[in-house]
Amino acid sequence: MSYNIALNFEDGVTRFVSCNEGETVLDAAYRAQINLPMDCSDGVCGTCKGTCRQGQYDLGDEYIDDALTDDEAEQGLVLTCQMVPFSDCVVEVPAASTLCKTGNATVEGTVAEVNLISATAIELKITAGDDIAFLPGQYVNIQVPGSEETRAYSFSSQPGSRDLSFLIRNVPGGLMSTYLVGKARAGDKLTLTGPMGSFYLRPIERPILMLAGGTGLAPILSKLEHMKANGCNSQPMHLVYGVSNDEDLVCVEALEQFAEALENFTFKTVISSGDSDHPNKGYVTNHMDDAPMNDGDVDVYLCGPPPMVDAVRAYFREQGITPNAFHYEKFTPSLATDAVKEKVA
Repeated sequence: MSYNIALNFEDGVTRFVSCNEGETVLDAAYRAQINLPMDCSDGVCGTCKGTCRQGQYDLGDEYIDDALTDDEAEQGLVLTCQMVPFSDCVVEVPAASTLCKTGNATVEGTVAEVNLISATAIELKITAGDDIAFLPGQYVNIQVPGSEETRAYSFSSQPGSRDLSFLIRNVPGGLMSTYLVGKARAGDKLTLTGPMGSFYLRPIERPILMLAGGTGLAPILSKLEHMKANGCNSQPMHLVYGVSNDEDLVCVEALEQFAEALENFTFKTVISSGDSDHPNKGYVTNHMDDAPMNDGDVDVYLCGPPPMVDAVRAYFREQGITPNAFHYEKFTPSLATDAVKEKVA
């Protein structure tokens, strides 16, 4: 038996290694030619200290308190030289990937479909040539054919499949948008580099509030796909999805299907244009009445443009609510870059 260990480096790079039963994370990483920080490998120095964000493991009792205190262990800190997983795990490594003599994985794929699902949104489906592991909510850089430029896009598909999908903002004049709308054909070769990002789904231990603006829905869809596949129904989960105009509202049928499959999942759509006849007009912060705030004991996932992120943060301050966790990703479409992403957890 083996377990998938996601190593999240501080520069945003994520690498997955297979850890055999009874094997330490440090040894599994070395076997994959990833040199995690280490001096002693005996639980004495503390150089290999990281943080396990999810998963089950055993640290044994061979390490000393100077390397890892009981308080640190209770907070999820680990010594990778002593950590023996007995489930899939996510481990944060407080070092850049380049210092560990690794970097992003590169996978070749082919265009399967390009669908213009609205005037402002493109659905891109790619078949990967090799397995590409990622956490629900992460993203990859996709090289624009015919150029050296890459663009960052979040997966909208479920992890664990070579059939990948992306929900992409159609930016007039944007390099990737121009390719997808006017030139892309099924069978075109694409290069994907990643995965990256800290906007991934954490263990579901309390109510979840998801907020999405426009194509910021993409990583939320990936999270919902994961929840559906793993039967995550233990906590209330609510999504508020906002767009500018009626025609920008996409993937509503998919959200309805998630609501049928996940008994604790509800969602609301919002349109900001005053010309719309939609029943929920305004901004997402005007329609938070159904949100499971739970006196602040809630995990929030927000993906949208900077003004939306700022407005939601201001809303929480004004309401006197401090969420247990507030994970956000903001992006700024532009002619020059298609999308600039900022990932914060």
